[in-house]
Amino acid sequence: MQEETTVLPGDLAQCHAVILEMADTIRELKILNEKHKHQLAQLLRYRYGQRSDRMHSEQLVLWALGEEKPVPESSEMNEGEPTGKKRRRRGHGRRPLPEDLPRKRLVHDVSAEEKVCPHCEVEKKRIGEETSEQLDYVPASFYVIEHVHPKYACPLCQQGVVQATKPMQPIEKGIPGPGLLAHVVTSKFADHLPLYRLEGIFARYGVDIARSTMCGWLLECGKLLEPLYDRMRSQVLSSKVIFTDDTPVPVQDKKRTKTRTGRIWVYAGDREHPYTVYDYTPDRSRDGPVRFLAGYEGYLQADAYPGYDALYQSGRITEVACWAHVRRKYVEAELAHPLGAAIAVAWIRRLYRIEKVSKEMDATSRKALRDEKASLLLDAFKAWLDQTVLEVLPKSPLGQAMGYTFSNWDALQRYLEDGDLEIDNGRAERAMKPTALGRKNWLFFGSDRGGRTAAILNSFTYTCKDLGIDPFGYLRDVFERISAHPMHRLDVLLPDRWLAARTCREPDTAIGA
Repeated sequence: MQEETTVLPGDLAQCHAVILEMADTIRELKILNEKHKHQLAQLLRYRYGQRSDRMHSEQLVLWALGEEKPVPESSEMNEGEPTGKKRRRRGHGRRPLPEDLPRKRLVHDVSAEEKVCPHCEVEKKRIGEETSEQLDYVPASFYVIEHVHPKYACPLCQQGVVQATKPMQPIEKGIPGPGLLAHVVTSKFADHLPLYRLEGIFARYGVDIARSTMCGWLLECGKLLEPLYDRMRSQVLSSKVIFTDDTPVPVQDKKRTKTRTGRIWVYAGDREHPYTVYDYTPDRSRDGPVRFLAGYEGYLQADAYPGYDALYQSGRITEVACWAHVRRKYVEAELAHPLGAAIAVAWIRRLYRIEKVSKEMDATSRKALRDEKASLLLDAFKAWLDQTVLEVLPKSPLGQAMGYTFSNWDALQRYLEDGDLEIDNGRAERAMKPTALGRKNWLFFGSDRGGRTAAILNSFTYTCKDLGIDPFGYLRDVFERISAHPMHRLDVLLPDRWLAARTCREPDTAIGA
C-alpha cells in the first residue's frame, strides 16, 4: 500500500493560506478537545464523584491571590474552617425509647429459697427493683375480617325478612381491606418497594397475592383518590408561587420492544397551600405544563426549560429562575476554569448566606434584608460577569455558564421582588427524589395509565411525609371513609386538614412522621 504524499504549494500566498487554514483547524480541534475533556470529566464525576454542588475550599482561596477586589468573608471562603461558634453535634449514645410504645413487663424473680434469709430464717421483703429496656419486633401480620349479616324474620308468618346492608368498601367485591391497600400504596410509593418484592414478602407470611393483582389494586386506589387529588391540584393552583420540575421515567410500549421515555412533573404549592401534586405526561412537550397550569396566575419557579416560555408570554405567570441551577453550571466548569468558576461560586454562596439569615423571618423582613444586601451583591456579581465574559470563549464551560446566567438574569433577580419567593427551586427538586429512588427499584411504568396512577398516589404519600404524617395511617383512614364520604365535604380529607382535625380530636395520639 502506497503512502499518501502531501504536495506543498510553491507560491508564498498559497502557503500563507494553508497555514491560516491549519491554524483555524487547530483552534477548532482545541475547542473540541476541551469540550470532550469537560464532558468526560462530568461523566466520571457523575459515575464516581460526589453529587453535591461543592467545590474545593482551596480553590475558593485562589480569589484572594492577586485580586484587588473585595473577597468573600473568611467563613464563605473556607467553609470547613471553624468560625468561632461551636457547632452542636448530635450524640452517638443510645437514645431513649419512645414513651408511647406498648410495653410488655417481664419480671425475673429469684427462687423461693433465695427469698428466705439464711441467718434469720424469715422471708425477705421487697425493697425495690431494677429495670432495663429492650426493643423487640413483631412482624407484620394478616388477619381476615368476616362480614356477618344476620337475617331476621317473623316467627309466625315467616315474612318481612330483614338484613343489614354491607358498608361500602374501597374496592367493591374485592378482597383487600383498607389497611392492606394503604400498606401496598405506602410500600410502593413511600418506601419504593416494587410489587414483586411485596409479593415475596407476603408469601413469607403464607399469603399468595400476585403482583398483577396488586397492580390492579393500585389502579383502583388511584381512581378512588382522584376526586381528592383534583382538590389538591386546585389548592396548589391557588398558591402565590408554584415550584415545578420534571424527570424522565421509562414506560413500556406494546408497539415497541424497548421502553420509551415518559415524564413525571411535580407542582409544589406555597406555605399557605402545603400540597405537592405530581402529573404524568407521555413526553416532555409544553402541553403538559400548559394543561396543568391552565387558569393559574402567579409566580412559577422552575428551571430554564423552553416549554415554560408559552406560559410566561401569556402575562398571567411570572418567571422566577433558580440560583441552584446557575451554581451547578459553574461547579461543572471547575475542572476547565478553576479560578473563574471558584469566584462565581463564591459570589453565589454569599447570596445563600443572606437567605440562611432570613430563613426564620417573615416575608416583609426578608424582602427588606434582600433589598439591603442581596441587591448590592447582585450588582457587583453582574459587573464581574460583564468584565470576565470578554476574556472567556463563549463555547467553553465557563462561557456557557455565563451565557446561561446572562440569559436568565432578569428571572434570577425576581426573588428580590417578594419575600415569599425563594432563591432556588429546591422544594421541587426535593420532591423529585422519591421518583428518582423508586425508578431504581421498579425500573419502569407498565403503561401511560400506570404513570397517571403513580402520579396520583405519589401526591398523597409525599404530601403526607412533607407534613409529618404517617402515609399509612392517613391512607387507611381515607380508604375507610372516602367511599361513603359526601363530595361537598371532601376538603376535610386533605392531608393538612385531616391532621388538624385528628390532632384536635386525639391530642395524645396524633400521627407523627
